[in-house]
Amino acid sequence: MNMTTQEERLGYLTERFRDEVPEYRRVRIPDDTEGRRHLLRSLMNVRSPKPAPDELLSVQDSYLRGRALEKGIVNVGMIPTAAEAYGSSHPFADRISVWQGDITRIAADAIVNAANSQMLGCYIPMHNCIDNCIHTYAGIQLRQECARRMSSLRLEFGEDYDQPTAVPMLTDAYNLPAKKVIHIVGPIVDGELSPEHEEKLAECYRSVLGMCRENGLRSVAFCCISTGVFSFPNGRAAEIAVDTVTDRLKADAGGIDRVIFNVFKDEDKGYYEALLK
Repeated sequence: MNMTTQEERLGYLTERFRDEVPEYRRVRIPDDTEGRRHLLRSLMNVRSPKPAPDELLSVQDSYLRGRALEKGIVNVGMIPTAAEAYGSSHPFADRISVWQGDITRIAADAIVNAANSQMLGCYIPMHNCIDNCIHTYAGIQLRQECARRMSSLRLEFGEDYDQPTAVPMLTDAYNLPAKKVIHIVGPIVDGELSPEHEEKLAECYRSVLGMCRENGLRSVAFCCISTGVFSFPNGRAAEIAVDTVTDRLKADAGGIDRVIFNVFKDEDKGYYEALLK
């Protein structure tokens, strides 16, 4: 189907995803662009991991790649290192960055998704968690790939299998600017923070860097794993992230060219910058 504008693609996708499910067909499509964007995202968020016609995927891919250009793609070289940004004396200041913004804009070799143990993304419409954002802008193929991978793992380990904490899963990034997504389940802090929580979080960072090394991924953007709804204290999480990444860079001098600590909140930006100055 030949569609030349984003508005045409948005209208087509909103109607098609709405009409897939009979009970959604009475949902009114908003007249304004932002309302249609919200409805489309919501429909994609709740969609089960099932096949879609090639025509639908083609239009979706064109639309999401257009959205990526509209939001602005951030190449790794555009993000200043800690050395460039504030003259950091950290031993790897020329390879570590702190960047505040939308991780779905970063064109790194890999971005890290803070996943849940089902590994299928966030089903809450328009939720602002990183899992939701990554699945939204990657496209519906990402949930399909994750579902296939989990189905294979359940055949091997049993139907009750959930992805363990700190065990990464590598997938394609589809319509994101990044090449790959590394999904990882961080520790959930229910009550007091314990040494086990801290070790599991450190293991998340080690495992992701190990996966990068094994797959030739030389730049990686980490989110703030386990903070937010998983309730890991932000300041301590930043300390563990910086310490663990520093240790791994010391042990594997040639493996990773750039590590980006991607933050959303001013609070987290302050923690990381204080640790790296």
